[in-house]
This record gives sequence, structure tokens and C-alpha cells, in this order.
Amino acid sequence: MQHDQRTRDYVARRTAVGMSTKDIMRCLKRFTAREVYRHLKTTSILNTAGPPGARS
Repeated sequence: MQHDQRTRDYVARRTAVGMSTKDIMRCLKRFTAREVYRHLKTTSILNTAGPPGARS
């Protein structure tokens, strides 16, 4: 919340709406979890093919 400009903008918008810092943190954690899950899911699909050149 202190370094990334996009996050600071988000916090400013949510604070203006009246959300507490605790609620804003919860929303940011949810967003982060969704992004990490998407990345892991995409990576695991690519890795299930096995090493390059390996055939069954």
C-alpha cells in the first residue's frame, strides 16, 4: 500500500468511499489470491505436458 502507485490509487478511491483500512486490506488480499491462483493454474497446465521432447 506504500510503494505501488496502482495500489495507492485504489486505497485512495476506497477511502473516499468510506471503507476502513482493514476492509481495503481484505479486498487487496483477495485480489492477490485470485491473481496467484490464475498464475499457478496456467503454469501447472503448461507443466503437465512433461519435459520437452519426451514422448509416451
